Amino acid sequence: MTKTLTHLQALEAEAIHILREVAGQCSNPALLFSGGKDSLVLLRLAEKAFRPGRFPFPLLHIDTGHNYPEVIAFRDRRAAELGERLIVRTLDESIAKGRIVLRQAHESRNRHQSVTLLDAVDEFRFDCLIGGARRDEEKARAKERIFSFRDEFGQWDPKNQRPELWNLYNARIHPGEHIRAFPISNWTELDVWQYIAEEGLELPSIYFAHEREVVVLPGGALLPVTPLTPVSEGAVSVRMSVRFRTVGDISCTAPVPSEAGTLAAIVKETATTEITERGATRLDDQTSEASMEQRKKEGYF
Repeated sequence: MTKTLTHLQALEAEAIHILREVAGQCSNPALLFSGGKDSLVLLRLAEKAFRPGRFPFPLLHIDTGHNYPEVIAFRDRRAAELGERLIVRTLDESIAKGRIVLRQAHESRNRHQSVTLLDAVDEFRFDCLIGGARRDEEKARAKERIFSFRDEFGQWDPKNQRPELWNLYNARIHPGEHIRAFPISNWTELDVWQYIAEEGLELPSIYFAHEREVVVLPGGALLPVTPLTPVSEGAVSVRMSVRFRTVGDISCTAPVPSEAGTLAAIVKETATTEITERGATRLDDQTSEASMEQRKKEGYF
């Protein structure tokens, strides 16, 4: 009797197939792991693809130095629990070396991550980076292949991509080039949350509703009040119940109003929202200078 897979089982099977293709075709891959929800899903998929053996790749995080401490602590603990190697490279190191020059001390570091990432690729000679990007997140990511080619400068050309017919992936590259592989490209935010709930995955606490001091910006976005993002002159802060749909650099990652304190409540909230994940929570995606497509051409995730 032929077994009919559920929607999530089919997505899981596809992602496991992609992870095994990376392991089979690439000699020195790494899995990007930030402690965020999408990379936590990748960890569970890697467990299902390769356990009881060790992962055939290390975990890699490019730390802006401006991440939420709850997420960094969770990242370290989860990597230790799995017994997997975690490589961390920081923007502070790149700034100290003069590789990154900030225009202002407290500007968003999010767009500068490409420099540190490409330096890590060169340092460890990685030929593939496995990431948790999804096509539903943003228009530029919707253009990208599952095996996405990067040239010797780490750049992506959206007009020069390889065909992926019948789930066949081409990881052939020349020295200095590398591949970005995205096993959950075809997942949606709702798929991710349903999978997390089904698998019972633990998450950083800021993904769940909690009370936090925020400033309501023009247009309705919320700016969390932190030492890096204090209340500006003339602004007024309020305390409200919020949660984060995505996590990243403090200076550009906004929470959303929410009372969802459980996975079931988050799934329900996600199923009914009309605002995209990045549209609601990434403040630096609102300007053309910081457009995702331009950043990706320069080597961004």
